[in-house]
Amino acid sequence: MNALQVNGKQPLDYALAACDTMMRKFAPEALPPVGRFHYHQGVFLSGVYEIFRLSGERKLLQYIKDWVDSIVDEYGDICSFNPGQLDDLEPGNLLFPLYEETGDERYKLAMDTILWFYEHFPKNSLGGFWHNCMGRDQMWLDGLYMAGPFIARYAREFKRPELQDVVVLQAKLMEKLTRDEKTGLWYHAVDLLKRHDWADPATGCSPEFWGRAMGWVPVALLNAMDSMNGQRHETLARITRDLLLALIPYQDKETGLWYEVVDKGGQPGNWLETSCSCLYAAGICKAVRVGRLPKNTLTSAWKAVIGVIGRLRTDGDDLLIPDICEGTWIGDYDFYCNRRRCTNDLHGVGAFLLMCAEAERTFSNR
Repeated sequence: MNALQVNGKQPLDYALAACDTMMRKFAPEALPPVGRFHYHQGVFLSGVYEIFRLSGERKLLQYIKDWVDSIVDEYGDICSFNPGQLDDLEPGNLLFPLYEETGDERYKLAMDTILWFYEHFPKNSLGGFWHNCMGRDQMWLDGLYMAGPFIARYAREFKRPELQDVVVLQAKLMEKLTRDEKTGLWYHAVDLLKRHDWADPATGCSPEFWGRAMGWVPVALLNAMDSMNGQRHETLARITRDLLLALIPYQDKETGLWYEVVDKGGQPGNWLETSCSCLYAAGICKAVRVGRLPKNTLTSAWKAVIGVIGRLRTDGDDLLIPDICEGTWIGDYDFYCNRRRCTNDLHGVGAFLLMCAEAERTFSNR
C-alpha cells in the first residue's frame, strides 16, 4: 500500500496536532490524575514518545521529562503512587528513554523500585499477577499492558533474562483463562475464586468481550517482543497473531471501527469506540511490520485509521478525539454500553498516538 493520507495529511500530522492540543490544555504536572504516577498519563505519554521518535520534536521529549520530574524526586523516589496497583507501575516505561537520553541515575533508581514491586506483587496459585491488591486472584487483560513491557525491557537492559519468563507466563495464563474457544476473543477478566457476581460459575470469566481490554494485549505483547528472542518471542508472537486474527471479523464494515462490546455490534445501546479501534489498528500495523501477520490484514488497519481520523473534530486549533470509553471495571453488557463517552480522554489520545505512529511506520515506510 502507498502512504496513507486523509484530507492531504499523514497520520503523523494528526498525531502532532493531538500532542499540541493536549500540551496546550495541560501543563505536564497537571496531567490527570494530578500528582500521581499512573497509567492514564503513562499510556498518553508513551504515545507522545512514539511521535517524538518519528518527528524528532524535542518539545515532546521535554514534556515527558517534565511530567516524570514532577513526581520522581532528586533521589529517584516516586513521590505519589500506589504500588498495590499494576496501573501505578506502568509509567515506569517512560523511565527507559529518559535514562538513555540523560544518563541521570535517579531514573535507574526509580526503575529498580518499580521492578521490586513487580517482583513482590501478589500472585495467584498459577503465578499470575492479581490486578491489584484489593482484587484477590483476579486477572484483568489490562495487566498485560501494565506489567509486561516494563519487565521485558528491564530484563534486556539490565541482564535479567529470567524475568522474561514472567512476562511469557502472564500472557499464556491470560490466554488460557480468558480465551473463548468459539470466537477466539478474550473476556475482560477472570476470578479464579469465582466469588464475584460477574464471574462465570464454571470458568470464573467476566461476561463480555470489552473492546479496550483486548486492545491492550497486542500492544503490550508486541512491545515486550521487542526485548525478546527465541522461544519466548515466538510464544508471544503466536498469541498476538491469534487474537488479532480473531478480532478482525468483528470490525464494522461501514466505519472501520470496532464496538465497545466487540462481538455485539448493532445490538441496542452498543456503540463504536475509538480507543479499542486505535489499539487494534496499531497492533495489526506493527504485527505486519515485524512479520507476524500476513500483509493482507493491513486492509483492516487501513480502514480503521481512515475511520478514526474521519471522526475527528476541531475546535479552533484543537483536535478533538471523540467516543472514548472512560476508565472502567468489570460489568455486564449494559454496564459497558452505559459508560461515559469522553473526548480527548488520556486513554484515547494515547491510543490514537500509538495508532498514528504505527500507521506512519507501516504505510509510509518510516
